[in-house]
Amino acid sequence: MGYMNPVLQYGFERFCAEAAATGVDGLILPDLPIYEFETEYGPILKKYGLDFIFLVTPETSPDRVSKVDALSSGFLYAVSSSSTTGKDKNINDQEAYFERLHKMALRNPVLVGFGIKDKATFAAACQYSNGAIIGTAYIRALEQTTDIGAATKTFLGTILS
Repeated sequence: MGYMNPVLQYGFERFCAEAAATGVDGLILPDLPIYEFETEYGPILKKYGLDFIFLVTPETSPDRVSKVDALSSGFLYAVSSSSTTGKDKNINDQEAYFERLHKMALRNPVLVGFGIKDKATFAAACQYSNGAIIGTAYIRALEQTTDIGAATKTFLGTILS
């Protein structure tokens, strides 16, 4: 997950080639517009076997959700709220949004992100979706240690136990 400008500075095709060669499965570039994805960058992603994941928010119209679902591969990233990542939020406040996505019978699995930080928020997000994404809380756990493997195992243990 990143933004287009650094990827463009590096070279989009070069970035995709090297990402695929190192085992990356897909990209999330929230500022890549649909039109540019369809006309220029989508074919490059496909060439290197990379999934592309679009984000949807509570404000995303049903038409746009359907459009990005048709273009996405891998999954749809359902942003739990319209705020920045790492902030405290109550994902249960978004039940109507998650229900709307569920009723759309989307082609891709839906994973919820933003505000998922512990066992309770992970379980709540999974109640409405195919899974959840934990970013900031995991990075914070890694910042506390030099043993990434042990920290990852401990962190996952607190979420999945």
